Amino acid sequence: MTVDREPEEQTAETVRQLQALATPEGAAALSRAAVLLDERVDAVAALSRLRAEFGAALAGPAWGIARQRQKARATFGADADRMLFTSDTLEQAGRPELAARRAVRLLAGGADSVADLGCAAGTDTIALARAGARVLAVDVDPVARELTALNVEALGVDDVWVVAGDAVELVAAARGGEVAGCGAAVLDPARRAGGKRQLDPDTWSPPWSTVVELLRKVPTSVVKVAPGLDHDRVPEGIESEWVSVGGSIVEALLWGPAVSETWRRATVFRDGVAHELTADSDPGHAEAGPVRGWLHEPDPAVIRSGLVSLVAADLGATLVDPTIAYLTSDAEADSPYVSSHRVDEVLPFNLKKLKALLRERGVGRVVVKKRGSAIEPESIAKQLRTDARGTATVVVTRVAGAPTALLCDVAT
Repeated sequence: MTVDREPEEQTAETVRQLQALATPEGAAALSRAAVLLDERVDAVAALSRLRAEFGAALAGPAWGIARQRQKARATFGADADRMLFTSDTLEQAGRPELAARRAVRLLAGGADSVADLGCAAGTDTIALARAGARVLAVDVDPVARELTALNVEALGVDDVWVVAGDAVELVAAARGGEVAGCGAAVLDPARRAGGKRQLDPDTWSPPWSTVVELLRKVPTSVVKVAPGLDHDRVPEGIESEWVSVGGSIVEALLWGPAVSETWRRATVFRDGVAHELTADSDPGHAEAGPVRGWLHEPDPAVIRSGLVSLVAADLGATLVDPTIAYLTSDAEADSPYVSSHRVDEVLPFNLKKLKALLRERGVGRVVVKKRGSAIEPESIAKQLRTDARGTATVVVTRVAGAPTALLCDVAT
């Protein structure tokens, strides 16, 4: 994880504010700000009260950090109320349960020291230390280093050293399978600049060349990458993994050659349980066929990893179209890798005819899904609304190249 560098004077002021919030008086200001947030006091009134109680120097920073903590609670639980985040570092911070999972796998081969190259708020550093590693937390940004040091201290984590360093320079100097004297490494390149997502890996910080160099020089390593990374970019001998939680991809990883176990992996978390689909080589494409009694929507991690054909083979399913990642079969699927919908009607996509069919079937409310279509689901759902009491799912897609509507899960 890394954060964009700020002007020197602003950086110094941010560090000063973080240090002030780590004092007993700062902690009291943060606690008071949290109470005001929980009571839904508006920002102007809350800041006025905080200034009156703690002074202007603490009021603004306490309010800002308290807001980030409030956002972080859903992800970090009780730890959130002891940690410090900026908006950027909170956005970059991954889920702690996934950080713990990565740490365990990285250390499974016996490595006991890890360089966290670009430590941001220290969330990976903390997970690695809790897993038993000695961690060197490195960042060029003084704010990131201060956040990491304070968060490590607040959570009572041992065996962490926070130092200034540039990932590009450290990777360039790596020798003997180690970087910065550590036998393993974690790297999360910054993929935003000026508030915009950087789609080209060569514009990441550090850039793609450093990612490839790290994976080559330090075999026990893992790099977080953008989920949309071109598969052709992945070096030979490197495992690529896509991880989804609740039906959304939350991270994509490249595992160094000493940690790689397969070619590609899709990890799907359902109800807190990880289901892993792997392939040692390209399984090829699934066959296409006519729509049958059930439609199956593969999890995004399965789609992005290119492993849909493995699921199709397991379910005895075919694609509705060679270019669309919807599967169809005669039976409902008992699989963590898909969501299934019973198909009640198949018709060419035509709003007028579709609405007439919904009225005929007693359907008044629909959830609209799409794939391979330019429609706006929310807009279509409003246009299809009737005064009937039934519900259904409408899937707008292509079937054998033709725009098609599938009426699914009708309940009246």
